[in-house]
Amino acid sequence: MVYSDGTNVVDTAFTEVSSDYSPQLSGILDTNGNDIIIDNGGAIEDDSNNEYVKFVKTATAVNEVSVTNAAASGAPEISATGDDTDIDLKITPKGSGKLNLDGIKFPNADGTVDQVLVTDGAGNLSFVDNTGGTAWVAVKTSGFTAVAGEGYFCDTSGGAFTATLPATPTLGDEVTFVDYAGTFDTNNLTVGRNSENIQGSAADLTVSVERAGLTLVYSGATQGWLLKDK
Repeated sequence: MVYSDGTNVVDTAFTEVSSDYSPQLSGILDTNGNDIIIDNGGAIEDDSNNEYVKFVKTATAVNEVSVTNAAASGAPEISATGDDTDIDLKITPKGSGKLNLDGIKFPNADGTVDQVLVTDGAGNLSFVDNTGGTAWVAVKTSGFTAVAGEGYFCDTSGGAFTATLPATPTLGDEVTFVDYAGTFDTNNLTVGRNSENIQGSAADLTVSVERAGLTLVYSGATQGWLLKDK
């Protein structure tokens, strides 16, 4: 096998490699062409001396990356290998960049407990509260600000009040309200819209039906909060 940067030519028949060879190869090339020893911080470069791949040494390393090609209809593989039995394979973007796998961008920070990943339909994944279940809160008897993913028993027997929706919801957020004492018809519950629309309107929602129960789900900036069930 022959390596060239346009100035130096190195054939695997040689055992000693010039230290000024472009990819920063040094030490020994196996005569069978199997191994290349590269200085710590060395790189494989293109013909304009721009780096393709940079190598960083870890002292006393025992694990490495293996690249395996494939026959027809097979998938090539990049895998973590080495002396340890169970090892992760880390892929780390730079700064605020995101891991992009075939056009799908993953968040670069973990979510909170019980959140799930959702897509915006444009290749961006984000963590949102798991809407598979509702976390119910003790009975409310006065005004409050709701939290996404929670359900509220609202007791208006002592007077009407306002339950304000979350200020910065994300797609799929849900909030549930239930008439605890059967008094929404006499003392209405007002659902305050906060900063978002409710059913496409920049207005609060008044609930005046006895024993009403309703779940609002956030659909985006245009329509805002929509009734999940009617």
